[in-house]
Amino acid sequence: MVDSTLAEMGKNLNEAMKLLEDNQRKVEEEHEKKYTRKDIPGPLQGSGQDMVSILQLVQNLMHGDEDEESLQSYRLQNVGEKGHMALLGHSLAAYISVLDRERLRKLTTRILSDTTLWLCRLFRFENGSAYYHEDDREGVLKICRLVIHSRYEDYTTEGFNVLYSKQPVIYVSSAARSGLGQSLCNQLGLPLSCMCHVPCNTMFGSQHQMDVALLDRLIKEDIESGKLPILLVANAGTPGAGHTDKLGRLKELCEQHSMWLHVEGVNLATLALGYVSSSVLSLAAGLTSSQAVDKLRALPLWLSLQYLGHNGIVERIKHASHLSQRLLENLKNQDFIKTSVEDELSSPVVVFKFSPEYPHKDSDPMLQATQIPPMTGNERYICDTFNQWLGDQLAQLVPASGVDIVELEDEGTCVRFSPLMTSAVLGTEVQDVDQLVECLKMKVPVLTCTLQLREEFEHQVRRTLGLAFVEDLTWPGLGVIRYEGQNEDQQEKDREKINAGLLKKLNELESDLVFSLGPEFGGEKNCIYIGMATEDLDVSELVETIAATGREIEENSRLLENMTEVVRKGIEEAQVQLQKANEERLLEEGLLRQIPVVGSVLNWFSPFHASPKGQTFNLTAGSLESTESTYASKAQGSGTTPPPTPTSSRNKQRLPGQKRFRRSLRNSDAFSETSSVSHADDLDRGEPRWPSASPAGQEASPDPVEPSEPLAPDTTGEKPPTPAGADVTPPEPEVSLR
Repeated sequence: MVDSTLAEMGKNLNEAMKLLEDNQRKVEEEHEKKYTRKDIPGPLQGSGQDMVSILQLVQNLMHGDEDEESLQSYRLQNVGEKGHMALLGHSLAAYISVLDRERLRKLTTRILSDTTLWLCRLFRFENGSAYYHEDDREGVLKICRLVIHSRYEDYTTEGFNVLYSKQPVIYVSSAARSGLGQSLCNQLGLPLSCMCHVPCNTMFGSQHQMDVALLDRLIKEDIESGKLPILLVANAGTPGAGHTDKLGRLKELCEQHSMWLHVEGVNLATLALGYVSSSVLSLAAGLTSSQAVDKLRALPLWLSLQYLGHNGIVERIKHASHLSQRLLENLKNQDFIKTSVEDELSSPVVVFKFSPEYPHKDSDPMLQATQIPPMTGNERYICDTFNQWLGDQLAQLVPASGVDIVELEDEGTCVRFSPLMTSAVLGTEVQDVDQLVECLKMKVPVLTCTLQLREEFEHQVRRTLGLAFVEDLTWPGLGVIRYEGQNEDQQEKDREKINAGLLKKLNELESDLVFSLGPEFGGEKNCIYIGMATEDLDVSELVETIAATGREIEENSRLLENMTEVVRKGIEEAQVQLQKANEERLLEEGLLRQIPVVGSVLNWFSPFHASPKGQTFNLTAGSLESTESTYASKAQGSGTTPPPTPTSSRNKQRLPGQKRFRRSLRNSDAFSETSSVSHADDLDRGEPRWPSASPAGQEASPDPVEPSEPLAPDTTGEKPPTPAGADVTPPEPEVSLR
């Protein structure tokens, strides 16, 4: 039994608490709505988005504002059917990671053991151990830590104190990946003095291979100074040129000093093609992880190896090597192309460059060496710029080839073809290599001609009044110019306007040259950049046309400024004349005629006849003239002839279909075209044309062609018909003011 008073009190308390909770809930809901409206990002508001919207957002982020053409070129880099297996592996790894611990342990153990065994059999390792990583520098970092633990027994307990007494040394080739040594020191917490960069050969052997004799001397010096050599990082295919170090001698050197030998590079893939002693490249055990999820990194490789099989893997490597050999064979017959390949029989990487000093394939090398002087610093810089342009053009024209640009310390800018890394993704085939060679054959003559005409173009520009040559070694083309004009005190804004108009005029001409404002970043202001040239380019005509067009734009601009001032003064004078005319009209008509009602009656009884007067403004003369003669003859006078527009002095006759700035091709079997062009040139000079040939059976007349009789003057008062193609002088511009 409960007291009624207590029951009533409890009931009231529950109602009060419910009321308070409802109020609190309303406050929280309002606060949550306010918080959601202001602070939560748009994509996260509400109950989430559907899968289609999310995938559409991902696609927009991937492609951005690309047009349809660029999207089609992007689709060429598809992963293919075999690549989908690797993508499936990455997705399955995320799904398998949520399994229970025991089942996950069994699965990861099986995947790791299978993958390690298969890799050892494929690449001929014995008792190998594999570590799978995503970052390309993480593998060598793990090796460094393993070596430090193995060479310093007390490192686990004493840490870096044990390294202080005997500093470790890691040797890296100067041809290794850029920043590798500094990255290892930063990750290991070691000073940069622990990293020793070994130079490559400078006198004997390949310039991309590590100097073994110098390495031996460096190791001995470090041992004498109390340091401990622990690791040597060698290359089986340098990142730039794909060269392989002398691994046999390096192995003997490492065994002599109890050092660890770590080899990396794309040429390691060729181990699957033939027998290579596994002792050169064997790895030690210990690269394991305690996290089961980390072991799932091998799952995509595990699936891909099973999908491809042994034959598929070997076939891919053979296909890549075959593509490299095919390109290398074609490059041997290409003029002005220098290759940098260590082993022409087995290297899967081909590096080449355009080199004007490289001997012609069909000529004597000794003769070429005496004829072609060595390149200077600026010339080498220009060649690097041209090779940059060549690599970009080849990559754009043949995207399936996968060529890219590399910077080598001794060779400069080069083009690299590495199908072992790109052919599987891009689907590179033999026809792509053939297309690459054809494009190279078309681009090399353009490079050669442009390089030869640059000096002549610079000379012609410097001797032309009003033009300035701008030296830009980073521009792959004929050169860079700026129109300075005839006025030295010209403002920068006016010069910019003139050069912009000049660029527009030049692009309107029918020519094979490309005129532009230059690169988007780093280019000179108010300049015109001229692209690559061809063999038949007439440099003199090009420069004279640019100068004449610039003068025309400058004079038109000056004429427009002067005309603006003349028109302003003419309008002021016209206003004064109109005011005088009104005053004279008042005096002639009288005051009574100006009164509205009285004037109308007076004009009706006694009309006032006044001769029409007016003024016309002559733009050519810049003065006001009377219109009495115009009303008398009922026609405007012709006035004076405006000054002619400046043109190029080399405005020569072009053949049908011939573009601007091209030299005329004068062949012996095209006499009629040559004769007509020469005749036109003589007519332009005002000289008589001497016949130089006659039909068969007739002799050429030695006398010049003379007019039979002078033309009679026209007395009819009518204008004769204008012949087709003749110049007609337009009437002068006038503005009539009344």
